[in-house]
Amino acid sequence: MLLARNISKLYRLYPKPSDRIREAMPFAGRRHEEFWALRDINIEVARGETFGVVGPNGGGKSTLLQILCGILDPTTGHVVRRGRIAALLELGAGFNPEFSGRENIRINGEIMGLTRDQIEASMPSIERFAGIGDFIERPVKTYSSGMHVRLAFATAIHTEPEILIVDEALAVGDAVFANRCVRKFEELREAGVTVLFVSHDLGLVKQLCDRAIFLMDGRIQAEGEPKHVIDRYVGAVLEKQKADVVEDRKHRSLDSSNRHGDRLAEILEVELLDAEGRPTRAVLSGERVTVRVKTEFRAEQSAPMIGILVRTRTGMEVFGTNTKIEEVPLPPCQDGDRVEAEFRFECALTPQEYTITVATQHPSGHSHDWLDDAIAFRVLDARTRAGVANLPVEVNIRTERATEKAAPTPAEEPA
Repeated sequence: MLLARNISKLYRLYPKPSDRIREAMPFAGRRHEEFWALRDINIEVARGETFGVVGPNGGGKSTLLQILCGILDPTTGHVVRRGRIAALLELGAGFNPEFSGRENIRINGEIMGLTRDQIEASMPSIERFAGIGDFIERPVKTYSSGMHVRLAFATAIHTEPEILIVDEALAVGDAVFANRCVRKFEELREAGVTVLFVSHDLGLVKQLCDRAIFLMDGRIQAEGEPKHVIDRYVGAVLEKQKADVVEDRKHRSLDSSNRHGDRLAEILEVELLDAEGRPTRAVLSGERVTVRVKTEFRAEQSAPMIGILVRTRTGMEVFGTNTKIEEVPLPPCQDGDRVEAEFRFECALTPQEYTITVATQHPSGHSHDWLDDAIAFRVLDARTRAGVANLPVEVNIRTERATEKAAPTPAEEPA
């Protein structure tokens, strides 16, 4: 069992390190600002319960987990822990980079209170689960981030914990390892192990957790059934993104990672609009969106084009089109003419970050004005899917029972 009552955490932020000393001097004034990372947190996680924590970066999630583990002391409140705790809070934390993976397993096991015989008995299972092969005998400093988390997670779950606390452990693992961890979480729950974990994978939280909390600005914004908590989280993210876009439009000029072209036409403005026509930087998967491109021509053009291109954060091209492909031609334009083109489509993409590139072009494809990554936006969804396209799927299941298949017909029955 894990119980937290009235937990708050205060940090004093100093502009310069020397201000700490000056503030300690007699009659010195206050030189720090107060930052409350957590305020009045109350949670209770029962034995065998899987409890999720979701929220934006900087919301207080990692601070809460460190207090629950006993790494940090709260400014106010108290924590009750009943059972052996295994924690995986930071990549490679607790590993000596000069020692081999096997040596680090032994050290961590002894820290957790296991005997040498218990550690050696668990060693083959840890090796199989981590799946890092001969690297188990090599120094940890030679490991990739994925190998670090494989070994750390495998070690933590084999120390027979009664409470397992995990902070984004699956974020750097591959799909095979992530699936293996999901199955292990389910086994731990069946065995009565209390699991508390932070994850930005909302689909995983819905799949695994009995309850969840949404933590933002150091306070619990929602608590209860994972689906309802995640809906509140997604809604809050959307509202914040829309507010940020309005603020950006007041202060930020048109930007691009790379801009080129003969500038016979100039793109003046690019906007991503949600289903209600409001500027946004976050949309729900499947939501109908609009990309609006405003262009001013600097010279006469008989058959110009305007186009868009959607890419993933890593640059993979997902979808592109233009007014010529869509058979909506622009009229001939004169110097000083302004044209506004809107591309409307259902954003059937999986949850991740994307960018929108826009361009005005000659009929030959040469650019008047090409802006790479003019807008970055995020797609949100409570369900996780592989790949990029979030296609509507209908699933039908038919089952043929083995007993029906093997049952003899009347003609086959013995006389």
